[in-house]
Amino acid sequence: MTEVVDLPRWAVVSDKRRAHIARVTALLGDWSEAMSLTSAEREEWHDAGRYHDALRDAPEAVLRELAIGFPVADANVLHGPAAEGRLRQEGEHRTGVLDAVRWHTIGHKGWTRTGKALFMADFLEPGRAFAKAERGYLARQVPYDFDGTFRQVVRARLEWTLREGKPLFLETVELWNSVR
Repeated sequence: MTEVVDLPRWAVVSDKRRAHIARVTALLGDWSEAMSLTSAEREEWHDAGRYHDALRDAPEAVLRELAIGFPVADANVLHGPAAEGRLRQEGEHRTGVLDAVRWHTIGHKGWTRTGKALFMADFLEPGRAFAKAERGYLARQVPYDFDGTFRQVVRARLEWTLREGKPLFLETVELWNSVR
């Protein structure tokens, strides 16, 4: 059973999105335990998972208002920078959490391990219907080969993006060039 995740009071999410957030957070928790992370890093991973889609179902006008300075205009990727903007307003100061949430949909070459973990968990969480066996295998590898699995996930997400005919963002290309 998936854990219940305590979302911030300003979150705007459907029940389906809430379940996704819970699965992402649970996966991050499993990895952080298996990797024996410090309590501070474990908390950072948990909070990044908890916040990453907190505004996923918010109106576009709200997303645009909060996503100040984000270089991408595509409304489908504004929920991360909007949540990061709201977190800053609430006093969040941990750069690892803020950067992870801001860039989780398109990637960022300057991430700490928190951003990389969130990027992987968001893609590998078991509730997604596609490539279940392959994604499950990658999810099990994270604690044993974090960087190698991250590289494979970046590749898989790029391939999926191209296959689906979605746009490639400069930040995604820069991320790929930094890990290959």
